Amino acid sequence: MAWQPQPAGLSQILQLLKESQSPDTEIQRAVQQKLEQLNQFPDFNNYLIYVLTKLKTEDEPTRSLSGLILKNNVKAHFHNFPPSVAEFIKSECLENVGDPSPLIRATIGILITTIATKGELQNWPALLPSLCQLLDSGDYKTCEGAFGALQKICEDSTEILDSDALDRPLNTLIPKFLQFFKHANAKIRSHAIACVNQFIISKTQALMLHIDPFVENLFALSHDEDPEVRKNVCQALVMLLEVRIDKLLPHMANIIEYILLRTQDRDETVALEACEFWLTLAEQPICRDVLAVHLDRLVPVLVRGMKYSEIDIILLKGDVEEDEMIPDNEQDIKPRFHKSKTHAQQHSVEEDEEGVDDDGSDYGMDDDDALSDWNLRKCSAAALDVLANVFRDDLMPFLLPILKETLFHPEWEVKESGILVLGAIAEGCANGMVAHLPELIPYLVNCLSDKKALVRSITCWTLSRYSHWIVNQPHEMYLQRLMSELLKRILDTNKRVQEAACSAFATLEEEACTELVPYLGFILQTLVFAFSKYQHKNLLILYDAIGTLADSVGHHLNKPEYINMLMPPLLEKWNSLKDEDKDLFPLLECLSSVATALQSGFLPYSEPVYQRCVSLTEKTLAQIAASDARPDQVEPPDKDFMIVALDLLSGLAEGLEGHIEKFVERSNLLSLLFQCMQDKMPEVRQSSFALLGDLTKACFKHVKPCIADFLPVLGQNLNPEFISVCNNATWAIGEVSIQMREEMEPYITLVLTQLTDIINRPNTPKTLLENTAITIGRLGLVCPRAVAPMLPQFIRQWCTSLRNIRDNEEKESAFRGICSMITVNPAGVVQDFIFFCDAVASWQSPKPDLKQMFYTILHSFKNEVGNENWKRFSDQFPAPLRERLALNYNV
Repeated sequence: MAWQPQPAGLSQILQLLKESQSPDTEIQRAVQQKLEQLNQFPDFNNYLIYVLTKLKTEDEPTRSLSGLILKNNVKAHFHNFPPSVAEFIKSECLENVGDPSPLIRATIGILITTIATKGELQNWPALLPSLCQLLDSGDYKTCEGAFGALQKICEDSTEILDSDALDRPLNTLIPKFLQFFKHANAKIRSHAIACVNQFIISKTQALMLHIDPFVENLFALSHDEDPEVRKNVCQALVMLLEVRIDKLLPHMANIIEYILLRTQDRDETVALEACEFWLTLAEQPICRDVLAVHLDRLVPVLVRGMKYSEIDIILLKGDVEEDEMIPDNEQDIKPRFHKSKTHAQQHSVEEDEEGVDDDGSDYGMDDDDALSDWNLRKCSAAALDVLANVFRDDLMPFLLPILKETLFHPEWEVKESGILVLGAIAEGCANGMVAHLPELIPYLVNCLSDKKALVRSITCWTLSRYSHWIVNQPHEMYLQRLMSELLKRILDTNKRVQEAACSAFATLEEEACTELVPYLGFILQTLVFAFSKYQHKNLLILYDAIGTLADSVGHHLNKPEYINMLMPPLLEKWNSLKDEDKDLFPLLECLSSVATALQSGFLPYSEPVYQRCVSLTEKTLAQIAASDARPDQVEPPDKDFMIVALDLLSGLAEGLEGHIEKFVERSNLLSLLFQCMQDKMPEVRQSSFALLGDLTKACFKHVKPCIADFLPVLGQNLNPEFISVCNNATWAIGEVSIQMREEMEPYITLVLTQLTDIINRPNTPKTLLENTAITIGRLGLVCPRAVAPMLPQFIRQWCTSLRNIRDNEEKESAFRGICSMITVNPAGVVQDFIFFCDAVASWQSPKPDLKQMFYTILHSFKNEVGNENWKRFSDQFPAPLRERLALNYNV
């Protein structure tokens, strides 16, 4: 006899379900507690499925809620359900998947896929065959319910469906799904495509065997009236473009026509899905060939997609011009993630141009929750950006007429989209734009005072995209006026404009660097005034603009009048924030940059800052220990507090240099640092090693007693899987060796083999290669006899890693080291001598004694092999290298 509920139990559960829909949080909390208690009863879940599937007289929201509570129970403890309960739930699901109510069908589908993901696809062999059989039901509701459940299973269990564990059900499922592409009902067609789409990216074999009928069926649906079907067709084409472009190539002209139409679809979800096609196509080598003839139609479509829709403007409160007095909604402030400190080299000039431009990711839209989601405007702007990078200046003839029309259009929404277009093409069409910038930049600077806030904010972003060009013109032409207008916008009455202006100013600071020095007083006045004006969210961005300013102008900030303007508001914030407040992160980052820039000028403020960072580190370590000891009672702390504190201590050590010594002496910083160096979290170790390197440079006498403990830990962290940790550990070892000199010898074996492995690894990132080479050179400088026997194993990679970095003291100490090693073991370099010659030639102006070392090695090698062999050898050199060596070293 089938299970039946007790009437009293059933009415109690119905009562609870009703109460849980109450808006009162107290009632909800009480319901939550009762539900937890009821979970102790094995047949509680039978009641829940009974309400969902059998109580057809109840209202749908209550039934659906019952199913969702059951789904959560399945997720949390399905393995504890008695077998009879599990079986009852499964059979009820299959029997009722065709419930008359769409809401109940969807809930049952969610429940089925949740059971399936709990390992039950293997233990429920009847599931897939039963659902497949139900697809053939003449009853629409049954077919749709079964398809809804199958679609969810395909989404959640993609991999296992294609495994031997289940005897490869896709071999029957995929042909079955394809039959339904032509079904009379749109919802069924849509489910069928969505099911198959799950298997495109993984190139599942069962789908690849049926790829031709799949593509044909997609084409047959190109005129489908239903938006959901059109969306799924576009999605399929985008994914096929990525993994099976060969199947689309013969039809590419037609597909492009279709996607062009769909990018203008009335339904924005369809248009967005279609617009993704252009982003994906831009990454394919064939893009230029297949798309060139369509640009005249595609570019206007993308530009139209970049215009704010009416709903966007409502969501962005586009009609609210002044809102600076309105406090921020705390929910809108996204968590910020601190980026730990990394030690990197400066590159030679020609490499600087490769900087990755990542300020365009949001296309001038702030991350308001309302619009932080990917939408047609952002996707169209991103597509235009990537296509500009493919077609470069060939895009200009299609853009110019559109820009002329949009930029001077009477409707502000159209004008705004034209300004966005200018920003999107800034990188790809940089050359083609140069001729127009003398006219456009003054136009844009004027737009900074447009009466519409949304026009002012997008203009800030677009101007920041051209800051590289602006900074390289004579200041009086554009930079001075741009700066004064942008500073006014930092004090705008609209919060969105303040934010855009602050971000744009930070980009300008990075480009202009010390060119800003003459204007520092004026800039600081504005930024400091913004402190008193800004609401919570923009304050966090203001810290970033101040930190970037300090990084950009460095020691030029160290003047009493600047310090007296800048430090009081920063310290006021510093004193008002509690140790648990996450607003400390951006403030500490900002102070770290300021401390490094001000150098000794930060000394009067440094003691309380130092103490607080040590105490934040100590507190966090104590919380970690407590949580490790009693994990069920003590929450683990947010380690970012400690990471940011370690990074600020690094900034202090770098800025104060020897002046930090008295603070270190009076604190337990080094024992705390030893604990941080062994933390499980890579970011904590990364910041610890950066601090160790900076303390080694600033006050080695306090570090030295701990070296026997520290070096083995550094050696264990030379693992290139954690690139930034490995990078900072490598750099710290180099700094320690410079201070230890010959006393470094006992520790060489702890690190040299790993460093040699790292430098020879394929695909090691450039920064890590450079730091590794410098550290190997420094070890060779202090202990040449211990390192020189390894020369043949690293010399070639060593030379190629360091040829592109600028002359500086780190590079210099490394080259002195390599020269000392070559003197000890000249045979170790013979095989790769051409690489050494090339590295020597990369020096712009070595110090006289270093130049003499190079001269001696080159000439002794030449004398060793004789003139004739040397000539044969040097004839292989590229001409510029031959000329530089002849000119500078007379060889």
